[in-house]
Amino acid sequence: MPRSMIRQLLTGLRVTAVLTVLLGLAYPLAVTAVSQVAFRSRAEGSLVEKGGQAVGSSLLGQRFTGPTYFHPRPSAAGDGYDPLASGGSNLGPSNQKLLDAVAARVAAVREENGVAPDAAVPIDAVTASASGLDPQISVAYARLQASRVAEARSLPIERVLRLVDEHTQHRQWGFLGENGVNVLTLNLALDEMG
Repeated sequence: MPRSMIRQLLTGLRVTAVLTVLLGLAYPLAVTAVSQVAFRSRAEGSLVEKGGQAVGSSLLGQRFTGPTYFHPRPSAAGDGYDPLASGGSNLGPSNQKLLDAVAARVAAVREENGVAPDAAVPIDAVTASASGLDPQISVAYARLQASRVAEARSLPIERVLRLVDEHTQHRQWGFLGENGVNVLTLNLALDEMG
């Protein structure tokens, strides 16, 4: 093997070793250290605790059923809210399977919440998000469910609506995204009320 080829091979191996140490070890450790110091809660998964036990993450949706809880938007992630199967259904807006699913969900939301047949239903009440794991619902969907939850818990509707307002997360930096309500933290606040 010519000497120049050996020299190029050794140079390539040295560069690979240096870049592996820098980008494979040093950089990830530095980013982890900064996140632990500056953003500890987020770096640890934004866990929500109740009674010293983690009950979920404020970043991941989870299933709530029954009339006493606010319900999240539908999930297309596996069997529902499965983080290992995160993803949308990939069905287009003209796909009959999607149209049928949305129509069935609209009917179910109207029936469950006592909404008039001609009343509008928020889109997030009947469609899954791209990840299938969104933790938030729109303020409109939370308000639509408020009467059902108030009645099931024997609470005044004003009190439940105030709780929705208290748990409304506003647009990031005042202009990114839409206002939303984190379903997990809202339901935990309801449980604390009794």
